[in-house]
Amino acid sequence: MSVILNIDTATELAHVSMARDGIVLSAYNNETQKDHGSFLQPGIQQLVATTGVDLKDIDAVAVTGGPGSYTGLRVGLASAKGLCYALSKPLIMLNTLEVLTESFFSTHEPLPPSTLYCPMIDARRLEVFTAIYDDQLTTILPSQPMILEAHSFEEQLKNNAIIFFGNGSVKWHNLCQHPNALFETVTILPEAMSRLSQRFFSLKQFADPAYSEPFYLKEFQTVTKR
Repeated sequence: MSVILNIDTATELAHVSMARDGIVLSAYNNETQKDHGSFLQPGIQQLVATTGVDLKDIDAVAVTGGPGSYTGLRVGLASAKGLCYALSKPLIMLNTLEVLTESFFSTHEPLPPSTLYCPMIDARRLEVFTAIYDDQLTTILPSQPMILEAHSFEEQLKNNAIIFFGNGSVKWHNLCQHPNALFETVTILPEAMSRLSQRFFSLKQFADPAYSEPFYLKEFQTVTKR
C-alpha cells in the first residue's frame, strides 16, 4: 500500500492531491495561474487536514515536470524537491503530456486500437508542446515544441484518426481541415495523475532530486521593450 502526494502546476489549472494506491483521497485545485506558488503550501496543508495523512507518512512525492509554464514548472518542482529532501521520500517526475493523455483515457470510452492521441499545451503564438501516443501510452511522436501550420501531422493523419486535446489544440483546430482529425476538451485530472504516479512508484521509476530539472523543451524567451 502506498500513499503519494501529487503536485501539478504545469498549466493554467493547478492541483494537489493525496492518493492511496492510485485512488484520490482528496484534491484541491487552483485556477489562477499566477497564484500557483501561493496556492501550493496551503493546499498541501488542507490535504493533510482533510485526509488525516501526515506528510511524514507518505511514500513519495510526484510532480508534473514539464513541458508547460516555465514559472509553474519551477514552482512545482521546487516544492516537490523540498518535500523529498525534508521527508527523505522518493521523487516521481511525470511528463505533463502523458498525464494529459491519461486524463483523456479517464474520461472517454475506448476507441479503435488504430486511434492515436495528441495532447497539446499552449506555448504562445502558433507554437505548442505536443506528442503522439497510442492507446497504451506508448510514444509514437516524442515530446517536442512545434510551430503549427496547415500541414502539421500530415503523415500521421494519412492512416490514423488522431484525437487532439489540451489547451493548445484550439489554435490547431482553427488550422486543420483533415477528416481524420478529431478534437476534444480535456484538462489534467488528479485521478489520472494519481494512477500514473502509482504506476511509476510500483516500477520504482524515481528521479534524483539533486539533478532533476524541469522538462522545458525549449529555452525561456523574454520580450525586450523598445
